[in-house]
Amino acid sequence: MIVTGITEISKSRVKIEIDHEFAFVLYKGELRLYKIEVGKQIEDADFCKLKEEVLPKRAKLRAMNLLKSRAYTRMQLKDKLIQGGYPEDIANLAIDYVTSYGYVDDEQFAKDFIEYNRERKSKKRICMDLMQKGISEQLFQNAWDSVVGENSDEMEKEQILYWMGKKHFQPQNATFEEKQKMMAFLYRKGFSINNIRNVLSLDITHI
Repeated sequence: MIVTGITEISKSRVKIEIDHEFAFVLYKGELRLYKIEVGKQIEDADFCKLKEEVLPKRAKLRAMNLLKSRAYTRMQLKDKLIQGGYPEDIANLAIDYVTSYGYVDDEQFAKDFIEYNRERKSKKRICMDLMQKGISEQLFQNAWDSVVGENSDEMEKEQILYWMGKKHFQPQNATFEEKQKMMAFLYRKGFSINNIRNVLSLDITHI
């Protein structure tokens, strides 16, 4: 294994390429410690120690530090670690480690996210947001059923009423064009067309 590239990425860290492929990111002091130089071979023992001891330990600590400030899904945490220069296999080891202690829990993340957003966001919008964070559709549905249960339609109607009230919209005084505009707005928010039509037919003069 020949070191084919050393690229500085900060005052203290460098990116290492071995055999023309990205290998890992090291601190500059480690270059001297492991005698890593461009054009020279890296010893198998040193490579193994870096990949099996040094970098996994560092990745685990990095993951723990990230989780001190906020919750992450597995995908989000993996992305952060890879952005930080950790190879995918080492990032996965770190994520498995913190997950084993319950510090990363995608199901609980989904439940907390639903609970926090349920009053203002539609089920569809919440699902889309969570899927972008790496939550599967099935996991979302399980979390939704756990948090919302059988009250999904009633909750969505309350959300629609909230947005209509925020827009100072009263369907009994609205023209056909105004109703169509409001329906399009609510549909873009992710609410079901059936619930939108249902609520638009209600008397909401109390809003």
